[in-house]
Amino acid sequence: MSIKVVSLFSGGGGLDLGFKKTGYDIIWAIDNDPNAVETYRVNLGDHIICEDITKIDPSAIPNADVVIGGPPCQSFSLAGKRNVEDARGQLIWQYIRIIDIVKPKAFLFENVQGLLSAKNASGEKIFDLLKHSFKEIGYTVNAQLIHAADYGIPQRRKRVFIVGILNGKKFVFPKATHGNEALGLKKYISVKDAIGDLPKASDSENERLKYDIAPFSNYQKKMRDTDSVTEHFVPRMSDLDKYIISHVKPGGNYMDIPTDVSSKRIRRLQRDGGHTTCYGRLLADEPAYTINTYFNRPNVGCNIHYAEDRLITVREALRLQSFPDSYKIVSTSKQGKNLIVGNAVPPLLAEIMAANLKNYIKE
Repeated sequence: MSIKVVSLFSGGGGLDLGFKKTGYDIIWAIDNDPNAVETYRVNLGDHIICEDITKIDPSAIPNADVVIGGPPCQSFSLAGKRNVEDARGQLIWQYIRIIDIVKPKAFLFENVQGLLSAKNASGEKIFDLLKHSFKEIGYTVNAQLIHAADYGIPQRRKRVFIVGILNGKKFVFPKATHGNEALGLKKYISVKDAIGDLPKASDSENERLKYDIAPFSNYQKKMRDTDSVTEHFVPRMSDLDKYIISHVKPGGNYMDIPTDVSSKRIRRLQRDGGHTTCYGRLLADEPAYTINTYFNRPNVGCNIHYAEDRLITVREALRLQSFPDSYKIVSTSKQGKNLIVGNAVPPLLAEIMAANLKNYIKE
């Protein structure tokens, strides 16, 4: 049977790719970012509309078996200033309203870890209110903080997943497959396992590069669904940033930056600590840290290539997010590309969740 899916806050379609790969039929999607919508169209189809979800009449959304998607997460992010009263924070209530009207058999909601501790003006926990609201409209809810690396994604990315089943039994999240080898789990997928087979990055943005070595990990084989890659170009950097990253050792960060770099922020970080991934260089044999929307900058996260004195490319970020090599990005700006990649749910993780969810829908 065809399981019909409606996708909200779809972005570039990371969640949708995983659900599609597992055999679900995505019939309708929405996002308000024109770059993300065009990218989605190229990779997944024309069933997406570019619109502000608050302007959509929920009764116009088609009936579906499953609703997927997570509202924009900046309001709850641990990295930024949290303001759950802002317009983006309010979108979670719009999400519930749509679920209540569409009444799917199940929904899957994804958001940042900060959602767990975010509070409203009255001091109530948003997460508790959210779960209560879903229960009130008939859903048996389970939630879990999911660490992507535990499921074979080469990235230490923690996100909250909430899965609701309409008048059904509680969803049980799939067990971790990777982690502590002493417990019989597989070894974490490392950065080198993920991107080590890619050709030398180009200086030209629009070049298509042929692979020049054979894949040497199962993960690489899984990602290679074409004979060449796009989006594999060296991000531009200032001479100062080039100087800085030449001093950062693998696994290192701002502590490696020499004192002749006159930056109050770097001195403060070196003195007080915190933000330990800032000016970070990846370790070849470990998973990456979270791919954020600023991976083209050395001072926001751990984005320096493990072996070369450069930042990771868009294609490398896509690989670390588990997007296949055939995935194309359509964007009018570089930051538009970074937003699509950094905001996405890793498709491979979506695939694992989608496969597990099928058991509950069939019942």
